[in-house]
Amino acid sequence: MSEQSKTTVRSVERALDILLCFVDESQLGMMEIAERTKLNKSTVFRLLGTLEAKGFVKRDPQTEKYQLGFRIWELSANLDHSDDPAVLFLPEMERLRDDLDETVSLYIRDGRERIRIQAVESRQAIRRVAPVGARMPLSVGASSKVLMAYADKELLEQVLSDPMWPGGIDRDVYVSQLKQIREDGYAISVEEREAGTAAVSVPIFSRAGRLIAALAVSGPVSRMNVKKMIQFVPRLIQAAEEMGKMVRE
Repeated sequence: MSEQSKTTVRSVERALDILLCFVDESQLGMMEIAERTKLNKSTVFRLLGTLEAKGFVKRDPQTEKYQLGFRIWELSANLDHSDDPAVLFLPEMERLRDDLDETVSLYIRDGRERIRIQAVESRQAIRRVAPVGARMPLSVGASSKVLMAYADKELLEQVLSDPMWPGGIDRDVYVSQLKQIREDGYAISVEEREAGTAAVSVPIFSRAGRLIAALAVSGPVSRMNVKKMIQFVPRLIQAAEEMGKMVRE
């Protein structure tokens, strides 16, 4: 590969890194983007100019902050949603929310993290607000443990040996919890990842037995005690089974 080709590829990677900054934030200033991408200001300025000219980002003239542009939405309109769990499972998630009156979330594993790909919030005044797109570690939380309970041995070893593994979590206890989840078919967490919040989660398997996602119900600990969460489990499992039937493989 020529030096010019390498430079072109690096420019593409950097432009994509800039776009990925908007996974967690709807608006960002140029300095914030430079800090997140660890690129110098002149490079970020140049790439933002190109992305803006092509419609992938737009700048608010009042705040001078950037946000995603209309081209992103045009591209997303052509996504194939035929097997997209976030789309397929939404009606069943809404029914589950109506039955249990708590926030329902759908998680998948992405590398060594889990990501919330869909959420239906409770209608109660005090509720668990669940932003779609949020990323969380696989070391804590009911859904993280569900995703890891059915993961292969190689992935489990990678997660356990991760330098970012929290020092306060005993690995042997974690592994024994995963074994218990496989036996019980569900996981419960109380203020593991976030103070004041509890969750119960179950796996969703395809008809072929492939783990698709983790389905969770979460809410404030004032309403979601362990006894109540266990009472939710049969309805959660029923919903997960219905969802699994929708997936082809």
